[in-house]
Amino acid sequence: MSKILFVMTGADHWTLADGTKHPTGFWAEEAVTPYQAFKAAGHEIVVATPGGVVPPLDQVSLAPQFNGGEEGAQKMADALASISEIQHPVALEDVDLDDYAAVFYPGGHGPMEDLAVDATSGRLLVDTLASGKPLGVVCHAPAALLAATEADGSNAFAGYRLTGFSNAEETQNGLAAGAKWLLQDRLVEAGADYRAGEPWAPNVVVDRNLVTGQNPASAGPAAAEVLKKLQ
Repeated sequence: MSKILFVMTGADHWTLADGTKHPTGFWAEEAVTPYQAFKAAGHEIVVATPGGVVPPLDQVSLAPQFNGGEEGAQKMADALASISEIQHPVALEDVDLDDYAAVFYPGGHGPMEDLAVDATSGRLLVDTLASGKPLGVVCHAPAALLAATEADGSNAFAGYRLTGFSNAEETQNGLAAGAKWLLQDRLVEAGADYRAGEPWAPNVVVDRNLVTGQNPASAGPAAAEVLKKLQ
């Protein structure tokens, strides 16, 4: 059994361009589905957040319309409630990469607020990339890659093929117009080779040890790719 580090947001809001705080956090499916896949394969999960705060859930992610109906929503809520690791995170500042076989970042809009500018997370990402250990990043969590800067100021992920929540999806979500910035735009500006798939359909891009998923539907397939790399 090896340990997989889940790096999760500590932010319960996303600040929009007009200063409004849009309630958010992590997206349930993007934590639950990979967690279940990794546990089923025999791995231990450790959750880390900035400051060791309990990651806040985006309550919208438990709505029936995002879980295939009432039954699916209840199943997701029950699964989430059973993950004790989420309620007992370690501080990201105390993480030693040597203790882990892989690193995984679930999404939700929360990372747009905190992990996008978190230097500790940024250093962890740079180190994980350099280590060759599998690194999975899903949906809005690629915002964290924006903080992964090298000593010369360049982004460690420049030139990598990757994906993340697309401008089209944010527009269909109804949040693009009010956003300070859009994830796809910033990843391109950082020098990444961004690859968009169809909105809301599974899209996973693998480049070297980096595995990225575009949206919630990509969380499970991204976890599967990380597991392949661990075999």
